[in-house]
Amino acid sequence: MRSQMKITGWELLTLPDGADSMMLLVIDTDEGLHGIGEVGIRSRQKAVAGGIEHLGELIVGEDPSRIEHLWQVMFRRGFFPADRLLGAAIAAVDVALWDIRGKALGVPVYELLGGRVRDHVEAYTHLGDDYHDVEAFLDRAREKVEEGWRYLRFAVPHTADGVLDQRASMRGGIDLFHRLRDALGDEVELILDVHTRFDPPQAVTLCREIEAARPYFVEDPLRCEGLDAYRSLRSRTAVPLAAGEQFGSKWEFQRLVEPDLIDYARIDVAVASGLTEARKIAAMCEAHYIKLATHNPLGPVTAASSLHLNLATSNVAIQEHQAQPGPVLDALFTARPTIAASRVELPDLPGLGVDIDRAEARRYQALTTERPHLRTRDGAFTNW
Repeated sequence: MRSQMKITGWELLTLPDGADSMMLLVIDTDEGLHGIGEVGIRSRQKAVAGGIEHLGELIVGEDPSRIEHLWQVMFRRGFFPADRLLGAAIAAVDVALWDIRGKALGVPVYELLGGRVRDHVEAYTHLGDDYHDVEAFLDRAREKVEEGWRYLRFAVPHTADGVLDQRASMRGGIDLFHRLRDALGDEVELILDVHTRFDPPQAVTLCREIEAARPYFVEDPLRCEGLDAYRSLRSRTAVPLAAGEQFGSKWEFQRLVEPDLIDYARIDVAVASGLTEARKIAAMCEAHYIKLATHNPLGPVTAASSLHLNLATSNVAIQEHQAQPGPVLDALFTARPTIAASRVELPDLPGLGVDIDRAEARRYQALTTERPHLRTRDGAFTNW
């Protein structure tokens, strides 16, 4: 009888990603195979790294093919259920385990998830956060459309000095949305991200004022701590709503999915406890006619894990396009997803189809950067 593969160790890599830091987890086995996962919460990486230290003690010596079993152990064994920070740690481990399984069987991960249901995955891109020259902003949008992008995303604006006035930001978002629609016509889909910055009165007004311009969806119009506020917003606007990028498990999504309070689930595979959990969230969403719009402003590993989930899941609308890696990362990744305008291509490598030059990556020890700090006009702290 052939002996089972065993996990022999793990390694964290922190790599420079522009002005930010990317944290990757590599899990090794006694058969020479390794898998790669990514930590989705970059703003508190030391806390997530501490969680991975604990999880590493649980998984070393285990059979990496027992993915569901190991997920249950990681999520539940500490008695207190995993929160979002531990969810991001579990996600990195879980995705790495799926990568190992695909490599061991010689097939892409989407084959393990039931096989592909589509030939590629639709994607959207960002227009950036420089809104102060509106004509230049509109020209940038036109350039993206000329490149072939059919889905464009931008966020509600705030002033360059770090002050967020919700009313001013609301008015700016409304104006930008209508100007983009007039400039680009009806064939281009527009996504407006509020980034959790608004209270309900501003969110309601924004949504109602752009209804006629037919947004693809409005993302994170409210903060995620008090999800009952979505009930009021849902009843007062007809625009499609999207949320979930900050959620760490199916139980958080449940609060918006079961009452039908959103139209798009923003699952972040690198935050929501990995592919094992993302599949369950997707199934719950399917029962409510809610489509996936996977969240990924991160790196090639999360782009790949999102791609495999989306290739094998029927109720998928679109995938967020991650920023192109800078020169350092571009040189470190020896394989990564192929992204064309408005689509992520079908991969053919086993596992995730992502790999990295580990020896070279060890030369770097990047530090995470603090997220931008916004304040109100009277100096109080507010959401970025």
